[in-house]
Amino acid sequence: MREILGRRRRLLSGRNGGRPEVIGAALTFATEWQWPVLPGVAPSTRGRARCGCPDPECTVPGAHPFDPGLLAATTDERMVRWWWTNRSAAPIVLATGGTAPCAVSLPALAASRALAALDRTGMRLGPVVAAPHRWAILVAPYSMEQLGELLYAKDFVPGSLRFHGEGGYLALPPSRTGHGEVRWERAPLPGSAAPWVPDVEAVVDAVVTALTRTGVSAPEF
Repeated sequence: MREILGRRRRLLSGRNGGRPEVIGAALTFATEWQWPVLPGVAPSTRGRARCGCPDPECTVPGAHPFDPGLLAATTDERMVRWWWTNRSAAPIVLATGGTAPCAVSLPALAASRALAALDRTGMRLGPVVAAPHRWAILVAPYSMEQLGELLYAKDFVPGSLRFHGEGGYLALPPSRTGHGEVRWERAPLPGSAAPWVPDVEAVVDAVVTALTRTGVSAPEF
């Protein structure tokens, strides 16, 4: 039992090689913007695209909650500071929904082209999180009922779209995951207030229209 617990602590600990900017970002999200966050499991040191969790086939290596679980996400300054003081290499995981933003994500190439199309229409977007494989557009909190009605009303929704709503999560910059760095493609404006984010209806409508008009093939990964 001691060996198992010791291995877990080594996997989760980030004292060595941690980055001080991560704790600063985590505190901004939690205390200034009131976004509940928690540390994710760090990427494995055993190889690229490997996760520190026990699942050898983890599809989101280093970019998900593990110990503690998602329900532990908080805006409490003391807890956030303690977490990243002890696990400074851990990614910052946002618990989406509730009082925090939700997100709509799609594969990076399709997202890049969709954002360019949206810019040409003059649509206003909030922050956009870019991971190596997928980009996520932050949107206002929505309920599952609201999302279900929105999707039901559409003739077509690309299968590659993913929705991070209540009970979901998203790794935020400047996290380092098993797939690489997480960065801002569209950074929040400087300031202490939480960034503005658009409604999910507007984003889904615009993204689906942009993908359809540009003929972008968005593979389901």
